[in-house]
Amino acid sequence: MSMFKLMDGSEPTLQAPDIARLRQAIRGDLILRDDPGYDQARRVWNGMVDKRPAAVFYCAESSDVVTAVNFARSQGFLVAVRAGGHNVAGSSVCDGGVVIDVSRMKRIEVDPIRRVARAEAGLNLGEFDAATQVHGLATTMGVNADTGIAGLTLGGGFGKLGRKHGLSCDNLVAVEIVTADGRLLTANAAEYADLFWGIRGGGGNFGIVTTFEYKLHPVGPLLIAGSMLYRYEEARDAMRFYHAFSSGAPDELSLDAALVTAPSGERFFSISACYIGPLD
Repeated sequence: MSMFKLMDGSEPTLQAPDIARLRQAIRGDLILRDDPGYDQARRVWNGMVDKRPAAVFYCAESSDVVTAVNFARSQGFLVAVRAGGHNVAGSSVCDGGVVIDVSRMKRIEVDPIRRVARAEAGLNLGEFDAATQVHGLATTMGVNADTGIAGLTLGGGFGKLGRKHGLSCDNLVAVEIVTADGRLLTANAAEYADLFWGIRGGGGNFGIVTTFEYKLHPVGPLLIAGSMLYRYEEARDAMRFYHAFSSGAPDELSLDAALVTAPSGERFFSISACYIGPLD
C-alpha cells in the first residue's frame, strides 16, 4: 500500500480515542511507540533494518486485518505487512506507518484424503511441514524452517520439491485475502480469478493474504538427503560432474551446488541432494 500524507505534508498520528477504539475492536494486540515490547515488535530478521512504525497490529484473525486496513486507509497511514518477518530488504516494517503483523495466525488444517492443507499466513515452513508430515504429505516450500509461508508463496516459492511438483504458487488452490478497500475475499480459479492469478508469484500490493490453501503430495517422512563437500582445488572437476549429472537427473532429485566457506575460513564446493522418490 502507498504512503499518504496530510495536506500540510506531515504524517498522520494516532489519537487517544482511536487507540481506545482499536484496542476494543481487535482480538489481537496493538503495540505503540511508548508501550513495553515496542522495540521487539519493530524488529525483523535482518538486524540492519531499523525502522520505527507508529503502531504494530498483531492480528489474531482475518477480521483484525480488516480493522487494521480500514483504520490505516481512513487515517492516511503507510502500511507494511509482516508475516514471517524474513524479508531481507525490510519492507515488512516501515517508518511512521502501521505494521499489520499476521505472525500469530498459525492455524492449519490438513485433509489427508483430499491432500489439501488450509494454513494461516503466520506459519513458518517448519510449522507447516510438521503438520503435513504427520500424514506423510508435503508441498513445495523453501529451505529454511524459520521462513514464513506467506512471503515465500506470494513471491513464487522454490524448494526441494520444485522439480517434481512445481513452485509453491503452482500448488496454491485458494486464498482468503483482505484487499486495500477492506474487503475479505476468497480468490481461486473460479472466484476473482484475475486476483488469484496475480498473487501467485506476483509479490505484494494485491492485498493481505490471511489464509492459503495448498495441494499436498506424498513425500516422506523418510527422505534421502545430504551434502557432499569437495576441496577447493577439486571444485572445477566437481562442477563439471555436477553439470553433467544434474542435466540428466530425474525430477525426484533436487541438486543444489554452491561455493561455500567453512567457519575456519577454508573454502569448499558443495553439492546438496534431496531425493523424494521411492526409498528402495
